[in-house]
Amino acid sequence: MNSIPAQEIKRRGIAAVDERIAMGDLYIIRNNQPQYVVLPQKRYEELLAAQEEALVVHLRASLEDLKAGRVKRGTAEDLIQELNLED
Repeated sequence: MNSIPAQEIKRRGIAAVDERIAMGDLYIIRNNQPQYVVLPQKRYEELLAAQEEALVVHLRASLEDLKAGRVKRGTAEDLIQELNLED
């Protein structure tokens, strides 16, 4: 894990981050626990694009399920009865 203590950033400023971010995503450690992640802008944009792409894939799959009739409509009570969850 590429990490840096928060105290080092406080002491040295952004220069401490600049040195380590070249090695990859940077975890900032506070109270002996990873608290924050610093990413290069390009990596952040890639993550956002991947998240959006995953959402589109998920929505398309849901629409296909709906079109194929693999979706049931009902109430929570209907589902409880179908799953035999009542005592």
